[in-house]
Amino acid sequence: MKIIKTLATVLAVGAMALTASTAVFAQDKGAIGIAMPTQSSLRWISDGNELKTALEAKGYTVDLQFAEDDVPNQLAQIENMVTKGVKALVIGSIDGTTLSSVLQQAADAGIKVVAYDRLIRETANVDLYTTFDNFQVGVLQANSILKGLGYPEKAGPFNIELFGGSPDDNNAFFFYDGAMSVFQPLIDKGDLVVKSGQVGMDTVGTLRWDGAVAQARMDNILSANYSDGSRVDAVLSPYDGLSRGIISSLRGVGYGAADLAWPIISGQDAEAPSVKAIIAGEQYSTIYKDTRELAKTTADLVDTLVSGGTPEGLDTTTYNNGVKVVPSILLTPYEVDASNYQALVIDSGYLKPEEIQ
Repeated sequence: MKIIKTLATVLAVGAMALTASTAVFAQDKGAIGIAMPTQSSLRWISDGNELKTALEAKGYTVDLQFAEDDVPNQLAQIENMVTKGVKALVIGSIDGTTLSSVLQQAADAGIKVVAYDRLIRETANVDLYTTFDNFQVGVLQANSILKGLGYPEKAGPFNIELFGGSPDDNNAFFFYDGAMSVFQPLIDKGDLVVKSGQVGMDTVGTLRWDGAVAQARMDNILSANYSDGSRVDAVLSPYDGLSRGIISSLRGVGYGAADLAWPIISGQDAEAPSVKAIIAGEQYSTIYKDTRELAKTTADLVDTLVSGGTPEGLDTTTYNNGVKVVPSILLTPYEVDASNYQALVIDSGYLKPEEIQ
């Protein structure tokens, strides 16, 4: 019995030593800084947490910061991460043109930099860009709207209004250009009519992706262009938060009633409130981008960079940030509507059933 107890003690001590050794090894991998734009969007909270979990699983310590859409705040957070000596920075930028100075500091310190789902512009000091096929996001949104309208079986003309994302976010231009690659020929043909005449990102852009700004602009469009009894048939919205603001505006003038059906409204990010709106028939579709996969892919690439490896399978032609083409990983987006939300976002575990009830 004494021998058995002694053996058990030895095994327990050995296991503790192995655990301690593993912990020390994990700590030796260093710290990673994650700078996310805001916690006001559900997707950025999810992205930050998923990234943190994935990097910690690889043995890194993680400094996760949210800047609440305040550019000076994000700069200060990144500067602090550089000062603390992180091995790499993963940055979901608020304004991708404002980081040149701090990223030069990072480069001088040998810190790797990954732009996360928003391209960082006007600097050579970006090692990688991880994102989705953002032009294809816009194409999917446009084609979804046409499907909702019943085009081309129903020839139109249809009244459509256009909304863009934040002009300081490079992705917003890809979303808009992708959608307009589908819409512009139909606008030229007269099958789609932008009754307000408001086109182009300089006009339709929505600073900071703010739903309240989108709601106010939709209010103005409706009062100036649709008080004659004509109706809005469709609205291009590049993001679910804007879609909800647009829906609030439309509801305010009677849309959703029996005699005034909801327009076909697009979205992006498959946020739970918007999936609920899709189920309720208020929003037609959204674009599902599995940010869990983006976080995992980004964590893998960060680990490769920090370990001195060379990532493979990168896109080296699409994303020019004004100084260089940034090597990129482009993941696949998917359209979600009432016919497939269950399979894509519930059965996959992206959203919990209770989140959309």
